[in-house]
Amino acid sequence: MELNYIKVGDYLLPNLTIEKQNNEKINKYGYLRLHYLKENNKPFYTTLLMKNELTNHLISVSIEVENRLNILMEQYKNSDELLSEKSKMDNQFQWVRLMNNYKIMAEEIILKELIYV
Repeated sequence: MELNYIKVGDYLLPNLTIEKQNNEKINKYGYLRLHYLKENNKPFYTTLLMKNELTNHLISVSIEVENRLNILMEQYKNSDELLSEKSKMDNQFQWVRLMNNYKIMAEEIILKELIYV
């Protein structure tokens, strides 16, 4: 990395600019990854920050986790008869309770596989 300097008065100041970054949103999983990197993997966090790749890394983690979560939830829906549309109409509370339990299970799997690595 080469630094260029600008003369301002009697001083030479480094010409530091931030390159254009990705404008996609970082979801909660991206922020969990950020927190994990700051607390547990400081060298990797610092490297990403210095190379201006931290935002792109967090966005890619957010997208990957969201895709994995959708896949897991679809698998759970297909494997359990109590999550059918008929069951949803018959007993909504049980359906919601099961969906919440499956979502919590999927998030635990994702956190172990993708966030805290």
